[in-house]
Amino acid sequence: MDQNCREGTSHVPGEFVHRADPADIIPTGWTQLQENRFSVSARWSASHPFFAPVAALRHDPVLVAETIRQTTMLVAHAELGVPLDEQFVMWGLSYTADPEALAVDGPSSDVNVDVVCSDLMGRGGRLRNLRTTMVLTRNGRLLATGGGVARCTSALAYRRMRGERMAALGRPVPLIPGVDPRLVGRERAEDVVLGPGTRPGQWQLRINTAHTTLFRRPNDHVPGMLLLEAARQAATMALGSTAYLPSTLDVSFSRYVELDSPCWIEAETVPAANPATTTVRVSGHQDGTAVFLCTLTSPLRELAGATAGLGSRLAG
Repeated sequence: MDQNCREGTSHVPGEFVHRADPADIIPTGWTQLQENRFSVSARWSASHPFFAPVAALRHDPVLVAETIRQTTMLVAHAELGVPLDEQFVMWGLSYTADPEALAVDGPSSDVNVDVVCSDLMGRGGRLRNLRTTMVLTRNGRLLATGGGVARCTSALAYRRMRGERMAALGRPVPLIPGVDPRLVGRERAEDVVLGPGTRPGQWQLRINTAHTTLFRRPNDHVPGMLLLEAARQAATMALGSTAYLPSTLDVSFSRYVELDSPCWIEAETVPAANPATTTVRVSGHQDGTAVFLCTLTSPLRELAGATAGLGSRLAG
């Protein structure tokens, strides 16, 4: 595809961003600016059933994370030669967003993403590892900065690496009871990804393979996006917020989370570098081994308003 076609693109193929539902596809087009620098246009919908506005009509900050994830895959497949059948895993992702710039303005929002690719490492003539750094703007205003670290694995190598675990592909997973959606800032029960734990500050990961946004297709392990949502919901529970706004997030994944064993999510508040913010550290463990660690920071004023709302809701 030549550059002129890319500049005029109004729809990005779902296979480029590993999404089947057009409503879940965030990038709308891309242009190569330099050898490893790209401009990607994106659109955030304020009516998406999962990425709904939060905290006094602000775009869900986790949209920044999903935009980074999809943009990285788009550039890797469309411009860096990564075959569409390869396994694509982000082992680390971070962002810092401006809470005021997240204000919803109309039913959708056009976002521009400036992308720089670095630390490109290959094997056998194919890209295997890369790092992306991104700046997101809207109408010329800085929206967020962030990036991620990704690994690409050939289908054959992935099957060899996963071995017997591939048998879990498409296998039904029992759906455990979830916590009250209101307690994790959700309206729909199907969006709840936490179930009761065995002690305060702990929850069991709730895996709903029928959720079309979190599971776009049958998988042999838990998608990272589900773990990211679990971290957000755990932080929401830890802080008693109904409209939690994680304006800063940093997550690292240390191993795949399997579908056939309980994954335990724990959250604790930690001292924040900025006294005007609150920070929560969320970790995941499976079979006694750490699987991911996520640190989320939110503005205190947002938390105060959300906590007041929670009190009135529960009292009613």
